[in-house]
Amino acid sequence: MSNRELIVLGSASQVPTRHRNHNAYFLRWEDEGILFDPGEGTQRQMTYAGLSSRQVTRICITHFHGDHALGLPGIIQRLSLDSAPHPVEVYYPASGQVFYERLRHATPFMDKATIVPKPIAKDGVLARTKGFTLSAAKLEHSIDTFGFRLEEHARVQLDPSRLAAHGLSGPRVGELQRKGVVEVNGRTVRLEEVGEKREGQSFAFIMDTRPCANAARLAEGVDLLVCESTYLDSEREEAHGHFHMTALQAAELARDAKVRRLALTHFSQRYEDTAPFVQEAQALVSDVVAVRDLDHVEVPKRSRVAPS
Repeated sequence: MSNRELIVLGSASQVPTRHRNHNAYFLRWEDEGILFDPGEGTQRQMTYAGLSSRQVTRICITHFHGDHALGLPGIIQRLSLDSAPHPVEVYYPASGQVFYERLRHATPFMDKATIVPKPIAKDGVLARTKGFTLSAAKLEHSIDTFGFRLEEHARVQLDPSRLAAHGLSGPRVGELQRKGVVEVNGRTVRLEEVGEKREGQSFAFIMDTRPCANAARLAEGVDLLVCESTYLDSEREEAHGHFHMTALQAAELARDAKVRRLALTHFSQRYEDTAPFVQEAQALVSDVVAVRDLDHVEVPKRSRVAPS
């Protein structure tokens, strides 16, 4: 089991089908579990996927159309029912505060979980942890909609020979990792002198939008891009009118942003077969998957050294 992967709980758009649940996506990232856009039926899909509500640490709502948010009341109530041991932050467009409040308190229940509302009023950083930064940027849809980007901090891979050459061992190495700099025999040694900088992994979630500059910014260089592709490109005009993208437009975005893996989703009910979506996107990018409910999509690992 990968410790950094996307678990697809639903891949439909406005209308669920016999084979596709409403939207819902769970990003497993080490000890974090980020639930994106829980539509109706998310609790049941989590059961099928072997996920517990206690694994959810954050919830990200791109916008308040029903297929992206109507599962929120059930998830919040389940967090209380299952006695979630940690606070759960919920990120959502600030302009939709009234809808958040309605969903947050949709029915009476024993409200025991610590739910922390985090309305998004503008583009920028939402959270910084010791391992990653979570940020958001506004997209181009018929109502306020935000996309999300998670970026692991760059790290330095220590070189034992360089450590030895600088007289560093034992607790001093830990001190260097914590502080970034130590004094050794009257000389200042910096972390980058004894190792190689390595890029962290990254992930972007772009849903319900036309192609736009912020979508490109969110997707820039990510290892895994989850992107709506509601239509095939033969319906590009209809997609534009409904503030959506086609599979080819998602691929154009991924190609230009140098994305490593593209996961297509949010398919219109008119399409039973998603093979044409992959064929359309593969004209521009090689690593493409049209996700199905309960798929696991790994975040590609990074091994190369970042340029200095």
